[in-house]
Amino acid sequence: MKEKIRIASGQGFWGDLIDAPYHQITKGPIDYLVMDYLAEVTMSILQKQKNKNPDLGYARDIPELMKRILPHCVEKNIKVITNGGGVNPVACANAIINVAKELRIKDLKIGIVLGDDIRSRLDELIASGEELKNMESGEPIITIKEKILSANVYFGAFPIVEALEKGADIIITGRTTDTGLTLAPMIYEFGWKKSDINLLCAGTVAGHILECGAQSSGGNFLGDWQSIPNMAEIGFPIAEAFPNGDVIITKHKNTGGRVSFETVAEQLVYEIGDPINYITPDCIADFTSIKLKDLGEDRVLVTDVKGFSETQFYKVSCSYADGYSASASLTYCWPEAFTKAKAADQILRKRMENLNLKFDELKTEFIGYDSTHGPLSKKNNEDDINEIMLRIGVRSHDYKSVERFGKEIAPLILTGPPGVTGFAGGRPKPSEVVAYWPALISKSVVQPVVEIITLS
Repeated sequence: MKEKIRIASGQGFWGDLIDAPYHQITKGPIDYLVMDYLAEVTMSILQKQKNKNPDLGYARDIPELMKRILPHCVEKNIKVITNGGGVNPVACANAIINVAKELRIKDLKIGIVLGDDIRSRLDELIASGEELKNMESGEPIITIKEKILSANVYFGAFPIVEALEKGADIIITGRTTDTGLTLAPMIYEFGWKKSDINLLCAGTVAGHILECGAQSSGGNFLGDWQSIPNMAEIGFPIAEAFPNGDVIITKHKNTGGRVSFETVAEQLVYEIGDPINYITPDCIADFTSIKLKDLGEDRVLVTDVKGFSETQFYKVSCSYADGYSASASLTYCWPEAFTKAKAADQILRKRMENLNLKFDELKTEFIGYDSTHGPLSKKNNEDDINEIMLRIGVRSHDYKSVERFGKEIAPLILTGPPGVTGFAGGRPKPSEVVAYWPALISKSVVQPVVEIITLS
């Protein structure tokens, strides 16, 4: 058993800093690089890509990234774990194999975690009694089954552990929980068991701290953000993990940003719901038990994490087609910028009413005035505003209504209030609305599958 391992966060989402993983493996010692690419909407985007091309459906940044980092990972024996396989982990693994061959790298094992995609099994599962009720509305999934674009189970850390036990150097998964990517190396290296609940909770908390990338090392910090040094070269967080469950959050010394009590504490309360019951496939962590100690020099100790055993369910993330939407914007200038924008909004609404267009939702925002805080916005002197952007969006199951909305924007330029600019790109076209359907499924009816591809 190792005395300590260093797990580095390389991505907080698909679209994060491209160079972050490279810096994590070249600017200091690490044992594992974990990269979180997935969000609920990402899965539906990837599924659409796979529907058009069976060789797609994964985070396409990964092969190009591997060209940069794979030689370093092999030289330093750094293992890579990512859920960037999306809805097509096999294709992602094959792309990495092609990169390895191009780099003439041999003796490489790639682990693939499958089984999370249950879209093709929905009829079977519903027939067996799995209603997959919407966790918010209580509706059974049968009501929208024909519209479903993707359906993926959130697996946890243990399938990744299995891949590590089988010697994988790189592990590509589908919809694995963000926290599971970090927890898995701890279970593997320290020999933790499913019965070691508090240890699993400690690793889960560490995963939660790392999952959003630099958000725990000074990025997006709500405190004294102006004091965060060198954010242009911000360092992503690293978890130094110990067999007893203690974790020190830090970063490489030659990077910007800051790891402090405040930055870590702020990340801990990000997207957690009930702090006593942070539910994952592996355990339920009690965030109120966490103790933080700022050790100085960008090092924060996380200790005393407690929690409860796992539930009998997995969470399922489904997406489905739910109509069409379009949006457009126009900018109005001083004088009376806000007055002009409000008038244009009313004119447009009246014209759409006269056309008898049908919308499920019609929303107007005045960017520069109330688009961020809505009714809570501080009401400045409207006559002093230099410019206002009017942004209006519509959503409807009637394609023709959304399409006609797009044809009513440009005419406002010459048939509405004066002093307008900012219209570009032509008429806005209807785009498909992708809605989210969260559900639960019995763990007994879904089994992860771990495969190993060996490149020799």
